[in-house]
Amino acid sequence: MKETAYLLQAALISAWWVGLASNGVFFAAFQFDAIPSTAFWAFFAPDVILIAALSTVRAYKQNSAIELVILGAFAYASLYCVNATVLTASGYLPTGLMLLGLAYNGFLCFSDSAFRVSSTSMTWNAIKTLIQTVCIWTMALVIVPYVILDAFDTFALPSMDIWLIIGGLLFACFSLLGLTSAFFMVRDGAGTPLPLDQTNHLVVSGPYHYVRNPMAISGIGQGLAVAIIFQSVPLLIYTALGVLIWQLVVRPIEERDMTRRFGESYVQYCRHVSCWIPTFGRRGT
Repeated sequence: MKETAYLLQAALISAWWVGLASNGVFFAAFQFDAIPSTAFWAFFAPDVILIAALSTVRAYKQNSAIELVILGAFAYASLYCVNATVLTASGYLPTGLMLLGLAYNGFLCFSDSAFRVSSTSMTWNAIKTLIQTVCIWTMALVIVPYVILDAFDTFALPSMDIWLIIGGLLFACFSLLGLTSAFFMVRDGAGTPLPLDQTNHLVVSGPYHYVRNPMAISGIGQGLAVAIIFQSVPLLIYTALGVLIWQLVVRPIEERDMTRRFGESYVQYCRHVSCWIPTFGRRGT
């Protein structure tokens, strides 16, 4: 599971540097004002050796020391980017990307201890779910898209056209799916939708009766809707990367933990209910 995650990381970093070297618009989107591009290229060798190359090695050789070296490399690069952003009031995209990479590697290093079961208080879980929803939706659907659009100089308020109508309807539908799924997580699961604050019970009601991951489908659909509203290829790529990381990295780790906690009940649930495609004709679990 981790092997795929590190191999994916190595591939994405390599593709990122290829994009920087081959496309001027892409390169400009990741620059800091008043910092020459030479300083940026100075990170090429450390990035390729300490992150991309070591990620490839870790994909084929299980070694916790390698994981910590990669995490340390991300931590140093993240600190540099944060400092550069503070000094220049620019470069929010590269800084945000490095912080996401840091969080990604922190999750990989400590995934075995990252999951915890939530409290059994429905009121407290509802409050936490509301806070999680506001924070995650604000970050993933407002702040990150704005930073991406601004970095590529394509931010503009959407005009009243067919794309806005289609995107708006999709956003409303997928948001309703997410809120409904969260409700059943709290009511029947005695927990929250966040994998780091899990349910106490396996949820097979509501949208979970038809598909295993309605929350993920909701988030992907919302991202697609935002990309349609702004007619933005970078936002479409952002959504596609989210799908890739969730499918190849987060899902296997989460499902392993669910199997450990719920045992045969979860195994049987997976046999009857698809991960992505709703099975409306199913009866029971």
